[in-house]
Amino acid sequence: MPRDSNVRLREAIAVASWSYAGLASAVRQVAAENGEILRTNKSAVAHWVGGVQPSGRVGQYIAEAFTRRMGRPVNGVELGLAVEVDMLAAADDPVLAATVLGRADLERQNFLAAAVFTTTGISMPLTYDHEAVSRLLQARSGRMLVGLEEVEVVRQITSAFSAADERLGGGHGMSTVTAYLADTAAPMLGGRFPSDGLRRKAFGAVAELAYLAGWKHHDLGHEGLAQRYYLVGYQLACEADSRGHAGWMMRTLAHQALSLKQPHHCIALVEQALKRSLGYVDGQTEALLHIAHARAYAATGEKAAAAKALLSSEDALSRDDGPQPSFSSVTGPAAGTVASHTARTLTDLADHVGTEQQHRAALLRWDPTKYKRVHMLTYADLGDSLAAQARADEAIVAWVQALSLMEGVASDRTRKAISSIRPWLAIYRRRGVPGANDLDIRAREALA
Repeated sequence: MPRDSNVRLREAIAVASWSYAGLASAVRQVAAENGEILRTNKSAVAHWVGGVQPSGRVGQYIAEAFTRRMGRPVNGVELGLAVEVDMLAAADDPVLAATVLGRADLERQNFLAAAVFTTTGISMPLTYDHEAVSRLLQARSGRMLVGLEEVEVVRQITSAFSAADERLGGGHGMSTVTAYLADTAAPMLGGRFPSDGLRRKAFGAVAELAYLAGWKHHDLGHEGLAQRYYLVGYQLACEADSRGHAGWMMRTLAHQALSLKQPHHCIALVEQALKRSLGYVDGQTEALLHIAHARAYAATGEKAAAAKALLSSEDALSRDDGPQPSFSSVTGPAAGTVASHTARTLTDLADHVGTEQQHRAALLRWDPTKYKRVHMLTYADLGDSLAAQARADEAIVAWVQALSLMEGVASDRTRKAISSIRPWLAIYRRRGVPGANDLDIRAREALA
């Protein structure tokens, strides 16, 4: 090999027992999760081994592919790659991280554009040293006195933009949310508080705002960025409530991974969330944790454990033991969320009849005006479950409803949902199923 060839990468490929084509396929998969379609093939891998540095975010995709293959964190340096440093990967100051993240997001800085969803990020809460970070944060005493009014304004702004997000999609108000997080909400946490209780409320309020920013990016398909906001939200939540709120943010990280079909660490993450939260949260919040547990089990093929977790979720949902906190009620009515995620669990278990029943139940539990995007996605999924049962005419009806609701919603998830039905429509058009041709034309126009 030439003197300047990448010996580290060549040796890593050998240790991983990968062919060049196998590595290329894994890199394409990671890229797709992060919203980038690559045409990487074995020739590209050969060029990398020959010493050519991958462009853009590809180096990070390669490192993430090796991390999954090897079952341990693998970085670009280990692979001989010149990968740009992730400024937020090991942030030990969540207040500073929230400020930097929001400002960089608003200014579209290059390092943030390179953010990649990683399995290492999923597992971060399992090894996070909250006490050390908390000591650092509590040692500060800024000049600005922060009162209840300032904290309540953060909550009101988060609530308003959460409601708009459900109706108009993640693209609506993104710059306003990130600017407010960076310039007002996060800096507020460096001030002085009249009581520890109010300080915790302030950290909780900003954690919810960080979650909203992450959720908006998730809806737009920016999974690496979404994960960074979720991790910062988790760290802030630990300072607010290391039991319930922190457990909820662990569930959020698992939820994102499951939606990307990356169940690595998810069972351990949700189990840790339940261990922290049980006895400290209300029944509705607990039900949402159990349903995430069920989804993690179903994604890994553990059917009996998934069924048990489904029953635990139903039992918890039936309890009436106190108000639901704002950090978990932000996702909408718990009964609707449980039905939606029960449907996704049953999809992974290939129970299409049960999936259909749960999607129909979810539609009854979500307000169609307040939760327009949820209704759109649910109708799309309902159509999929009907198609899986060879009920083409009914599937067409459900998909027509989904497409009608897509208008005016700035959401990558809705676009992907419509894109996913087109292979079915191609089959139905060949079979002459009524309405399939018209719906395919509408879907193509909506995606143009």
